[in-house]
Amino acid sequence: MATTVSSFSTLRKRQSPQIVCRKKDKEKGDPYKVIEITPPPKNLGIRCFPSNLQCGESVTIEGKAYTISAVTLRYQLRRGKYEPRDKRLDVLSTGRYILNLYFDSLLQQS
Repeated sequence: MATTVSSFSTLRKRQSPQIVCRKKDKEKGDPYKVIEITPPPKNLGIRCFPSNLQCGESVTIEGKAYTISAVTLRYQLRRGKYEPRDKRLDVLSTGRYILNLYFDSLLQQS
């Protein structure tokens, strides 16, 4: 007795993976992808922070202090409306951030 297995593939739109906060972090706010942008870039994972973060603010991740360099909100057009897709934080270690500010001021003075 021979059995045949047929597989039907349905066409589905690719959906971006859902970013979910850990249970203990849900009270803190929205999920962000956190990237340390010093060369080479390092992914620090998905963390939950308040939705009103701005550049220059200090955050602590795994016991280390970082300063936010950029906040990026990405949107995708679906059914004629823009919907939020993901949020990203570009961070630098606080020492590196201060050093970059110092170098920028030296560059402007010359």
